[in-house]
Amino acid sequence: MTEPLPILIENSLQIAWDFLERSGAIADPQQAAEILLESIKTQVLTGESRTLMLSNRAIAAFQQHQQAA
Repeated sequence: MTEPLPILIENSLQIAWDFLERSGAIADPQQAAEILLESIKTQVLTGESRTLMLSNRAIAAFQQHQQAA
C-alpha cells in the first residue's frame, strides 16, 4: 500500500531537509524549501512515488542550484 500523497510529499521533503540541514547547506530556508518542494512536486507529477528517490533527487536539485548560483 502506498502512502497518501500529502504524507509522501511531507516525508520526502523532511528527509531532504534533514540531510541538508545536518550538512549545513541551508543558508536561505525559504529558497531551500521552494527548490525541494518544486523538485518533489515535479517528480510526483511524473509518477514517482518512492520516498527516498523523491528525497535524493530533491537534494540533487538543490545542490545543482547552489553550484549554479
